[in-house]
Amino acid sequence: MLCENIMTESTHSQLSTFNSQNLHWFAVRVSYSRELTLKSILDKENIESFIPMCYGMVMKGGKRVRRLVPAIHNLVFVHSTRKRIDALKDELEGTMPIRFIMNREHCRPVVIPDAQMRSFILVAGSHDEPILYMEAAELNLVKGQKVRITDGVFKGVIGEFVRIRHDRRVVVNIEGVMAVATTFIPPSLVEPLTVD
Repeated sequence: MLCENIMTESTHSQLSTFNSQNLHWFAVRVSYSRELTLKSILDKENIESFIPMCYGMVMKGGKRVRRLVPAIHNLVFVHSTRKRIDALKDELEGTMPIRFIMNREHCRPVVIPDAQMRSFILVAGSHDEPILYMEAAELNLVKGQKVRITDGVFKGVIGEFVRIRHDRRVVVNIEGVMAVATTFIPPSLVEPLTVD
């Protein structure tokens, strides 16, 4: 499955409006596969977002056509302040309910660290590579070595070096949300990282 992303750029005016220290990546759910509709609304509001996309077959005019579709339905990553997303949720409540993916242990929305989201976007945005998406529920990995990829298409990605489907891959896991795994990565292209 070939994958691509849709990402919007945050504007200079948005960054001046909000203190950049208050900007975080959040994972939100929308109902009825309206993630692209939400993306359009976020674009108009100058809010940065990311939707992992994959090539899939869809019906158009009675024919099957290859087209980019969301890799995980109803999931959108949003880079903004909690306050701004709450305000948007209130505005859209009647037409498009949005809900945060929650950290069940702390009963708060999952906040994704910027560095982890960068690695996720590097992998999920590689539409020419056969990457794997895994839901949090199906991710049953034995903890692997934390590594950084040193060269190639995924250079700079930080994740865990594990064996999946008979290949060594680097997995970027956004706990409680989902994970994405690279294609086969030879051990010569990774450097071990110490866990702090």
